[in-house]
Amino acid sequence: MFEEVSAFFDWHWVRMVVLTIYVLSVVGITIVIISENRNPVKSLAWVTVLFLFPAVGLILYLFFGRNIRNTRKVSRRFKRRLARSTAPHTSDYESLGLSPESLQQITLGANISDAQLYSVNDVEIFTNGTDKFARLQEDIRSARHYINIQYYIIEDDRIGNIIGDLLLERVDAGVTVRVIYDHVGSFKIRNKLFKRLAAGGVQIFPFFEVTFPQFGTRINWRNHRKICVIDGVIGYIGGMNIADRYISGGKFPSWRDTHLRIEGPAVAALQYSFAVDWHFMGKEPIAEVAGGKPVDKPAMYAQLLTSGPSSQWTNIAFMFHQAIAAARRRIYIQTPYFLPTDALLKDLITAALARVDVRVMLPAKSDSNLLDFASASYISECLRAGVKFYFYKAGMLHSKCIIIDDEFTTVGSTNFDFRSFEHNFEANIFIYSKQFNERMLSVFRSDMEQSQRITLTQWRKRSIIRRATESVVRLLSPIL
Repeated sequence: MFEEVSAFFDWHWVRMVVLTIYVLSVVGITIVIISENRNPVKSLAWVTVLFLFPAVGLILYLFFGRNIRNTRKVSRRFKRRLARSTAPHTSDYESLGLSPESLQQITLGANISDAQLYSVNDVEIFTNGTDKFARLQEDIRSARHYINIQYYIIEDDRIGNIIGDLLLERVDAGVTVRVIYDHVGSFKIRNKLFKRLAAGGVQIFPFFEVTFPQFGTRINWRNHRKICVIDGVIGYIGGMNIADRYISGGKFPSWRDTHLRIEGPAVAALQYSFAVDWHFMGKEPIAEVAGGKPVDKPAMYAQLLTSGPSSQWTNIAFMFHQAIAAARRRIYIQTPYFLPTDALLKDLITAALARVDVRVMLPAKSDSNLLDFASASYISECLRAGVKFYFYKAGMLHSKCIIIDDEFTTVGSTNFDFRSFEHNFEANIFIYSKQFNERMLSVFRSDMEQSQRITLTQWRKRSIIRRATESVVRLLSPIL
């Protein structure tokens, strides 16, 4: 009897100790979240998860809730030295004949991210993987000095191996080839291709490799950028990864995305971004000079803005805020997921109420059911304010593009969602050009012909269960 009582009290004591440690951990993390003075919506979302689902919430926070903002990736000294090796940039903004709104936008980019303004000789627009990868293969074959490639995902599939074979051929020809891929983005991909490239002399490395014990501090920070620089004179940036689905459509009839091929001095900005990420991974500094010479063509000017969880500001989100607030005629947005911050949501609603033509194009069905529910929860409020929504019906719309008024366009890797603004390392090019703006408007209008406009009356016909699901998932949208 005594032994049974003793065992009971021993077990009870152990449970009390474990429970006390657990409660203190949850309370401690809650205090940390509050003390970090984050976006209150996001902080509240984390506190809600911790108290409603303590066990799961604690694990999720350790993996996905850490904050590294204001953590310097590389030294300012290195950045200054790197900047000196790039093509000359444009500093006399006033003489370029751009609108006051564009000049203010350029100044913002320079102040929050040291983003220099470069002239652009030529921009080729790709809206499908077939054309983009065919052009990329041509450029890789023509490389004589170096190739720098950075993608969130490089699949070990047909197009991945075609690109891989070309890179190995260039290595054999004496070309320096560097490749960065995101470790989390490539979790599900076999390592066979990566090992083959490394064995053949390609300098290939994962960004923020997730290993123990760093697993919990790295899994939520992903390098989502898609950048390629060839010999310093040709650059690529946009939303396409290297994968067959951008050609075949995968499980969709088609995979609609936007990618740009750039020639001219602005390629120096892409090289700069790649070099910073390369050095951040502990690799030797890149010494090659990038940036082609200007040519006599209609003037286009561009800034490359990068953003990430270690930045002082949410750089790309700030640029979106400024551009939307300055809009006078139109705001056209393409994004696969629509989970705006509270501030950006108000920006769009305010613009629509001021009779700016605000249009948002989303896939009718994306590659994530969870994000579809979360995105849908924001639509009713926007529709009531006059924002027009278009559901792209021809396949998966993965394009990340914003077109504002007659002179401003941005294309890149940034989705219109919390993850891209807060957690991912992203890159967008901001182009100031009436000519390019008109070309992108033509692409958007062409996509509208394959889309269905959703009216408020139609949207209100959703089932009660659907609406309830959307509302519940929306609570988690700041941390999805």
